[in-house]
Amino acid sequence: MSISVTNLSKDYGQQRAVNEISFEAAPGKVLGFLGPNGAGKSTTMKILTCFIPQSAGSATVCGYDVNEAPVEVRKNIGYLPEHNPLYLEMYVKEALEFICDIHQVPNRKERIDEVIALTGLGDEQFKKIGALSKGYRQRVGLAQAILPDPKVLILDEPTSGLDPNQVVGIRNLIKELGKTKTVILSTHIMQEVEAVCDQVIIINKGQIVADGELSELRKTYPGKSLEEIFIGLTNDKG
Repeated sequence: MSISVTNLSKDYGQQRAVNEISFEAAPGKVLGFLGPNGAGKSTTMKILTCFIPQSAGSATVCGYDVNEAPVEVRKNIGYLPEHNPLYLEMYVKEALEFICDIHQVPNRKERIDEVIALTGLGDEQFKKIGALSKGYRQRVGLAQAILPDPKVLILDEPTSGLDPNQVVGIRNLIKELGKTKTVILSTHIMQEVEAVCDQVIIINKGQIVADGELSELRKTYPGKSLEEIFIGLTNDKG
């Protein structure tokens, strides 16, 4: 498994944000990581990407422990966080060249051209990032995440700010990337999950309330849409 999480917990003072969760994510699949706001999704992803430490339990990425080998973990992960950090004064292509330098990406020019084409940034590559719309800034963030060709992609709300046509393109890209990589996709858009994901985890109040193939989840709750299943599992009023 590319990602293995065992009894993972995270406390912020007296508040437990993630409560002893365990799951695995394998190559060749897109895992939808779902939950209401405050459920523990972003906290879990920040632990997996070595931004914050866990309070208990363990997590490995490509066989590397997030505490013991954080540099190796980061080498294997491409991360698009919820709040996409970008250098707004840089030009798009300049920013991608900078990322290539950090990761020592071989065949830099060819790889940048390939990623620009994949993310639909051709017409924007010579513009300053600060002059781009939110949707195109999101594309730049995704381009930076996939540029080093990592084995694992962790994407937090990757289609935020995109128009419907852009959404289709990025979903298709994620699905294609998911054929050879391990992809964890966090989103509130159920149609996105149905269009892209193979496996679904639903987390609520720091605990996993569903984990399995999307097809199996539908069999467990016959006649219900994914949205109805999600609401039923995460709404206290049931």
